[in-house]
Amino acid sequence: MGVFRTLAVIGLVSAAIGAGVLYSGLIEVGADVPHSAPVHALLETARERSIAVRARDIEVPGLADEALVRNGAGNYDAMCVGCHLAPGLAETELSKGLYPAPPNLSKVGSGGEPARAFWVIKHGIKASGMPAWGRSMDDPYIWELVAFVERLPSLDAEGYRKLVESSPGHRHGGGENMPPGPAQGEALPAPKVHIHGNGKRHVH
Repeated sequence: MGVFRTLAVIGLVSAAIGAGVLYSGLIEVGADVPHSAPVHALLETARERSIAVRARDIEVPGLADEALVRNGAGNYDAMCVGCHLAPGLAETELSKGLYPAPPNLSKVGSGGEPARAFWVIKHGIKASGMPAWGRSMDDPYIWELVAFVERLPSLDAEGYRKLVESSPGHRHGGGENMPPGPAQGEALPAPKVHIHGNGKRHVH
């Protein structure tokens, strides 16, 4: 009984310390300050193990079909490039401001793990900026994105642009609610210019 009592006391003390740390506000949540090494290691491990367990039974279809890659290019350019970049594209405002920093998929692709990529695209990752695209995107369209991401590291800027231009554009089924474009002959709205404090101009 002495051992169990000791373990119970240790558990209560640890819980009390943890609660005190949380309540004190000592843990920095600002996206411009990195996690401490222990917190970073804990979160990394939790994320990677969670994804690995949930992705291990996903059956990966053939992804080499050029039509899949081409279709995925349009969705990637519309939905992913602002965070995950593209060949020839340096940091964007969004990718620079996010923490943890989103991976540059033009360099790493799926990392040789298409099932993992599918799971992440479909379900997203809490508190990371990665949306759960499966809420509006059907599985076949997610696999098209995975097929394109697999191909992405082998592309240069010109190859990327050609694939995007040859794609059907932004389309993914599942109830996406894209506003209709202007009717034929209707004038396009004037672009909005966003001026940052550092003098940079950003056209929308």
